[in-house]
Amino acid sequence: MLSALSSLRAAAASGNLTVTIKVDPGAGSEPPSSPQVVEDGGEEDEEELSGGEEADLRSSSGRGSLLTRRGITLRVLLKDGLVEPGDGVLAIHYLGKNFVGDLLTDGKIRWVETGQIFNSPSAWATHCKRLVNPAKKSGCGWASVRYRGQKLVQYKTTWLHKYQPSADMSLVSEEDDDEDEEEGKAAVQADDKNKNTKPGLHDVMVSRRTDRERIPVRYCTLGTRDAARDPHTLVELSAFSAINRFQPFNVAVSSNVLLLMDFHCHLTTSEVVGYLGGRWDTNTQLLTVLRAFPCRTRLADRDSASAVEEEICQNLFMRGLSLVGWYHSHPRGPALPSLQDIDSQMDHQLRLQGSNNGFQPCLGIICGPYYHGNQGVASTITPFWVVPPPEQRPNDYGIPVAVEVTYVQDNFLTSDVLNEMMLLVDYYRAAPDLVQFNQYWCPDTTMMDKIKGSLSCHAPKDQAYSQILEHVYSQLGSMN
Repeated sequence: MLSALSSLRAAAASGNLTVTIKVDPGAGSEPPSSPQVVEDGGEEDEEELSGGEEADLRSSSGRGSLLTRRGITLRVLLKDGLVEPGDGVLAIHYLGKNFVGDLLTDGKIRWVETGQIFNSPSAWATHCKRLVNPAKKSGCGWASVRYRGQKLVQYKTTWLHKYQPSADMSLVSEEDDDEDEEEGKAAVQADDKNKNTKPGLHDVMVSRRTDRERIPVRYCTLGTRDAARDPHTLVELSAFSAINRFQPFNVAVSSNVLLLMDFHCHLTTSEVVGYLGGRWDTNTQLLTVLRAFPCRTRLADRDSASAVEEEICQNLFMRGLSLVGWYHSHPRGPALPSLQDIDSQMDHQLRLQGSNNGFQPCLGIICGPYYHGNQGVASTITPFWVVPPPEQRPNDYGIPVAVEVTYVQDNFLTSDVLNEMMLLVDYYRAAPDLVQFNQYWCPDTTMMDKIKGSLSCHAPKDQAYSQILEHVYSQLGSMN
């Protein structure tokens, strides 16, 4: 068991923080029978090419020639698999107002609220922004419209890097600078407004804007292993049904496991790792995760790793539990596995399976606490597993798949979980990467409010837990 723990931790130690956007495949959608089509995109609108013009441009230029900025349309991104059609996958956030749109199979956009059809991102952005600000002359569409949380202009950049790596990146969109400048002014105004009442807000907002986001790729685009590929590339999760398989086991996770894991991941801006203890029932094919064991050590600190892992082994043995998985955090990124995570998970699955070739699942969980694409203050927690590549393609990456999990609400917060939380507080008390809980996560929410809100999602049935945790929160507050 100790070798399995060492394997899990060694793989995590070689990891790195990846900041990306979470993208899940969406279902295609068709326009209504008689929609209103809006073509006006303002003075700076990028006119969409017709299907014939786009085909002519592609055939005349080919992959080896530069495709003009105007030629990289939503249809191009759809055709090459960088985005997928779906309901509600597009959004615009402008001056406090939110607009949601559907991406249609022909590359057009349907505004959910009215059913209007727009030929381009700029046309939709201009229309929406003029509703809020009639003086707005253009929409800066590719920099304003987000696909599943990520600016469309960055998908355009990815397309150029992939198909025209020698292209001048100024071809992407001149609109981006204008939009960033507008957003920057808004951020400065918000900072000035709250300067006297909300200390630390400027630092938080600057950090939020400068975090570098990466766009995940679909598994089907990976192909054979490539040593030149960035191992921190994030990969979208597939569903078991999408690869014509059934999930080979059921999983039940205790709410106390989620609470302790989420608490651990919130404490530091660095990546953390821990182990999962539970039981595997071969008769019912049920994997029950009953306890989280945070590693109170730095990922690169090999000197203390053995002692920490030995302690965890003893705790597992005393509780009659087996090692059933591991977790780690992507502090400011979404909870999606990287190529490195996929290889690590595949290795863990093989090691826990044992030498007798008996099947035992190893569950991987990724927690993304401080990713600003999360819904509200709750962390995104992603259980995943890896299916080996097809036998005829042994050099491919394993297939990361989402695991369906039943979350079981515990009756109360146990004393050992509370004790583990206090040990974590003591461990990170003087850490340079300790989260500053008196700073602001967003203009109206402190970091302390955020961790409280996220942990409340894993509350036990006994509501007295909130009073018990107040002591922990008071310790956190005194650390900054």
